[in-house]
Order: sequence, then structure tokens, then C-alpha cells
Amino acid sequence: MSRFLILVLVLANIASAIGVVYARHRHRVLFDEVTRLERARDELNVEFGRLQLEQATVAEATRIDQVARVRLGMKFPEAADIVVVRP
Repeated sequence: MSRFLILVLVLANIASAIGVVYARHRHRVLFDEVTRLERARDELNVEFGRLQLEQATVAEATRIDQVARVRLGMKFPEAADIVVVRP
């Protein structure tokens, strides 16, 4: 009876050790994944900031006016060309 109990305890000890090893391995794998995802998040935050700056530059009123004049050949109408329509 005591040999059976010792065998059960040894098997439980081995199972517990295997569980600890598996848990530590899983922790390392998940930690690597979290680190990789944090790095990707940081890179995306940098890109987002750059895109916000670019959007602010492109949407600036003087920039829009410059593009309208140079690329599209637009200009403000002369006073004689303005017609006011009243109901």
C-alpha cells in the first residue's frame, strides 16, 4: 500500500513539474508576442503622428490656395464678374 502511495506521489510530482515547464514556456511565448505587438503599436503611433502632420500641412488654407492657383489655374473673380442673385 505504501509503495502504491509513493508511486502516486511521484507521478503527481512529475505531472506537476511538467505543468510548470509548460506554463513557463507558454509565458515566454506570450511575452515575446506581447513585445512584438507593442513594437508594432509604437511604429503605428509614429506613422499616425507623421500622417497627422502631413494632413495638417496639406489642409492648411494657404497650401490649398497655392494648389488651386498653380495646379488648377484658379483665381478670384474680378468685381465685374460677380453676380448677386436675389430671390
